[in-house]
Amino acid sequence: MTKFTKMLDLIINVLNKDADTQVDVCMTSQMANLIELWTRMYENRSPWVNNKDVSSANLAPAIASEIARLVTLELKSEVTGGPAADYLNEQYQRKVIKDLRRYVEYGCAKGGLIMKPYITKQGIEVQFVQADCFFPLGFDSSGRLTQCVFTEQFRKGQKIYTRLEVHTLQGNRVHITNRAFVATNDYSLGSEVAVNSIDRWSELVPELLLEGADRLLFGYFKVPLANADDSDSPLGVSVYSRAIGLIKEADRRYSNICWEYEGTQLAVHIATSLLKYNQDQDKYEYPGGQERLYRNVDYNTGATDKPFIDTFSPEIRDTALFNGFNNQLKLVEFNCNLAYGTLSDPQSVDKTATEIKTSRQRSYVMVSDTQMALQDALEDLVYAMSFWAALYGLIPAGNDYEVSSDWDDSVIVDAELERQTDRADVAMGAMSLAEYRAKWYGETLEEAAKNLPEPALTEE
Repeated sequence: MTKFTKMLDLIINVLNKDADTQVDVCMTSQMANLIELWTRMYENRSPWVNNKDVSSANLAPAIASEIARLVTLELKSEVTGGPAADYLNEQYQRKVIKDLRRYVEYGCAKGGLIMKPYITKQGIEVQFVQADCFFPLGFDSSGRLTQCVFTEQFRKGQKIYTRLEVHTLQGNRVHITNRAFVATNDYSLGSEVAVNSIDRWSELVPELLLEGADRLLFGYFKVPLANADDSDSPLGVSVYSRAIGLIKEADRRYSNICWEYEGTQLAVHIATSLLKYNQDQDKYEYPGGQERLYRNVDYNTGATDKPFIDTFSPEIRDTALFNGFNNQLKLVEFNCNLAYGTLSDPQSVDKTATEIKTSRQRSYVMVSDTQMALQDALEDLVYAMSFWAALYGLIPAGNDYEVSSDWDDSVIVDAELERQTDRADVAMGAMSLAEYRAKWYGETLEEAAKNLPEPALTEE
């Protein structure tokens, strides 16, 4: 049983012990194991990687990184509106947008990410909680998270301290509880103690009931893919969840290539009688100090004046191996909704216009869906930031703000090619110059018409 799965079981046991009926938990042990697997793959600790026979080709982090890059490419998101908007937007830009791509990568890799704001003496802070550090327990019919547990654990001496922070949506209010436990082993949470009796958590309250909140006070981003491993689970899945076996085979083929280069290195087999023996160092000395080049053998062949020496220089099979590896990468790309040539060799990809468009569209749909999921999470995050800021008097109460997000569409649109096409349309009269300026210079049609150059005067 993995650490993450074990913690899930311990949490369920605690909740069931306090409840009159058994708690219906949406996170299963199967999903907990998958999250653990996705995490190991992202950290290049896949179960099949031993760095002897099989090495990692770093595909999982590359896939998550590329999708996160495409999702957040040239993202412009801001909070606008009333008096509260300026304060919220300042915090939003510095605490969220500035490093958003990095955290979206973690979410893409592990299937989900929670952005949880909280108040400190300095103002609003935002904690980014990765999928292997929180436990979603309940969702409503619309797929919105209604109960979640966050864990914090540390060791001090022989004791293990664990804090469970449970967030539960109850109609138009949020119930938050902080519970602390002390144990001497990893097999249980141990005995429950007052949360503020532990120095690290001395400023926390055991229970908090927040009125007027219609959702949990954080943003929950989950990858918008169907769960092929557990179709009943509402949890998000990793962007490479459908390519686990393919990535495993790609790692094996990559390792074969590495071994091919190592196993076919030039070597000279030489009889020990041809080598000078250094008695002081108790070893043979190789010509020119090239120990890597020579491999000594303990027998001689032929006449005594012609002892054994042979050159080992086999033909390397890199072309066939690279073709096999490249074809495997294409399978990974397809199953991870990436355009061909993202991981594989772009020179080996068929480049008909239809194939390029289809490949880009597959990537575009994935990126577009992920952007919409991220936008929902960001709006929930700003809602939570506004709620906490108003509660502590940092801004006026109310929702007098709006979150706007502008996403880049260059994944599918080749801007330079489109611009050349528009110029051709202008030349043939299918598009006016004012329309061209409005589209490419960010002007209104009226502004574009005013900014058109004066027609050149010609002499009669």
